[in-house]
Amino acid sequence: MNKNLKNSTSVDVSVVVPLYNEDQSISELASRVADALADYTYEIIFIDDGSTDSSWKVITKLNQQYSCVKGIKFRRNYGKSDALQTGFEEAKGNFVITLDADLQDDPNEIPALIEMLKEGYDLVSGWKKVRHDPITKTVPSRFFNAVTRFTTGIKLHDFNCGLKAYRKEVTDSIYLYGEMHRYVPLLAKWKGFNNIGEKVVKHHPRKYGSTKFGISRFLHGFLDLVTLLFVNRYMRQPMHFFGSMGVLFLILGVGVSGWLSYLKIFYNEPLSNRPLLFLGVLLILLGVQFFSIGFLGEIYNQRQVKKEKPGIQEKKGL
Repeated sequence: MNKNLKNSTSVDVSVVVPLYNEDQSISELASRVADALADYTYEIIFIDDGSTDSSWKVITKLNQQYSCVKGIKFRRNYGKSDALQTGFEEAKGNFVITLDADLQDDPNEIPALIEMLKEGYDLVSGWKKVRHDPITKTVPSRFFNAVTRFTTGIKLHDFNCGLKAYRKEVTDSIYLYGEMHRYVPLLAKWKGFNNIGEKVVKHHPRKYGSTKFGISRFLHGFLDLVTLLFVNRYMRQPMHFFGSMGVLFLILGVGVSGWLSYLKIFYNEPLSNRPLLFLGVLLILLGVQFFSIGFLGEIYNQRQVKKEKPGIQEKKGL
């Protein structure tokens, strides 16, 4: 094992590494992170997201040798966002680094990211300008990043890059779940951390195993983006959205019904065979329903909802 893996009671940097079935790369990654952080005190927190291989055995062995290596094992696969959130909660360093465990992110980039944080950035995101991934990942990723830039107003090229650096205040202020790890810069911005930077980083071909993410992650990502944008705008005042829709439908419904009533009263036109009658009734019902949803949302908004946390099976060194 690399001589730079050392024991320390206080840390400057916490490196959070979520992983799923990456037993072949863990030891090498720990060694390379240690080389990169030779001038800092640090901890490496591996989050085993329900791996079915020997990943936890490797983490346990490293923890027995080096107190700076820590581990958390989930009972099942919860996903990257939950893994990162758990790592953020356990991190002790003033700076928090995240990177993937597949060795495609280069740990040698970490010191430069930390220096940018020292210069005043709240968050620095890596940009894999040259990617060593198949076209089935790169093309959808570029489209995804372009849409995210347009909708969020955050000028980052690579929201999906796992290599990021944060001030501890940022990770303490956000909460990740679902697929929200792609939108940490957006969550940070909403919390008032506006100094967001970007750095071009090296990206390496996968050395061991195969990717754990399929094409469906992009669909899930877009759905989560819609959720985030909606929640940020209307979470505190749901009636502003649902009430507006209710008013619109009610106006249209009352307008249609009023026109038909005018025709019936003054021209004695039959209404039973007119589809417009059913449209008017439907619009009024939709308006009432949207109002009802808005009121329920306002009531629900007054209650605190506790989110389910991953069931942790075991910890090492924490």
